[in-house]
Amino acid sequence: MIDPDLERWRLVLGEPASVVGDLSAEGTSCDAALDWLYGRDVEHDDRDVRQGGLGASVLTTVDWLHDINRLFPRETIERLHRDAVERYEITDIVTDPAVLEAIEPSPALLRAVLQTKHLMNPDVLRQGRRIVEAVVRDLMATMTTQIRSAFTGTRARRPSRQKQARDFDVTRTLRANLGHYRPGERRLYIETPHFFSRTRKQVEQWQVILLVDQSGSMVDSVIHAAVTAACLWALPGVRTHLVAFDTEVVDLTSDVDDPVELLMSVQLGGGTDIGRAVRYSISLIERPRRAIVVLISDFFEGGSTPVLVRAVRELLDQGTKVLGLAALDTQATPTYDRDTAQRLADVGAAIGAMTPGELAAFIAQQVGR
Repeated sequence: MIDPDLERWRLVLGEPASVVGDLSAEGTSCDAALDWLYGRDVEHDDRDVRQGGLGASVLTTVDWLHDINRLFPRETIERLHRDAVERYEITDIVTDPAVLEAIEPSPALLRAVLQTKHLMNPDVLRQGRRIVEAVVRDLMATMTTQIRSAFTGTRARRPSRQKQARDFDVTRTLRANLGHYRPGERRLYIETPHFFSRTRKQVEQWQVILLVDQSGSMVDSVIHAAVTAACLWALPGVRTHLVAFDTEVVDLTSDVDDPVELLMSVQLGGGTDIGRAVRYSISLIERPRRAIVVLISDFFEGGSTPVLVRAVRELLDQGTKVLGLAALDTQATPTYDRDTAQRLADVGAAIGAMTPGELAAFIAQQVGR
């Protein structure tokens, strides 16, 4: 029986490491599943890594999905999905009805559906929508909590008559009820509980306009912008707009409360005219000093950069807050045109990269002033 540690190395290296011994039955299945995907990488051939084996001709995509779901933990499965659709462009993972029916939804597959939905016929698109709905539902559950917590205010030290468990003042309650301690029972009886009050942030009459770049490199930011907009939409006192752009500008605000429908209508790719989108945001603003424009883009301007800079300066001069984000997702790893971003920063825009929770905290801080 091969040593488990040696077997793991054998699975990493593939056929070139076969000298370590024969794989177990499960190891053989894992090797076939890994080779179906990574055996097609010519770079591995040059390094004598994962070459040979059963190859893609033995397993179909459906068989492969079945095997990896049986053989690997969830984290590994999601990585294999991501590599299949993003590294090797195995598009039948999201365009084959049989595959879509068998596959477990994941963020990598959501990205793949959005990038390939123009290739899908209506029946396949309905299957793809299942993936979008499942992943968006998970994102909403996480992000709603983060965003609402940013707007609920902080606990003040003064007492409150509102009795909520999350505001329970343990220290003050213990001190006030020490007289009810019964040594014989070793118990403290609480006769009068005490609670903190909460300082609520003022969020009246603010407009938040999210401008989202639809270029292919921004797919993660598009997904998180759609879900963030839906979460903000539910907050009282915040009027949220969502606008997608490439060389054209599309106002998606009518669907902002339905991020699934919104994402299914987004068209990724194409050119970029950021200045045109910023000019459009100016037309939406009703009270400039009560507005925040969040520009989510890689800042690779296909239109006129001077026009873009002038439009941002116009927003700032009228008192509107402008935040430029090079990334909006859970990792907040930016890839962007630093020269254009710097030019926007030079006229007064705030430039950075944020997670959705950090963006919500920024907005809450601004509207609470």
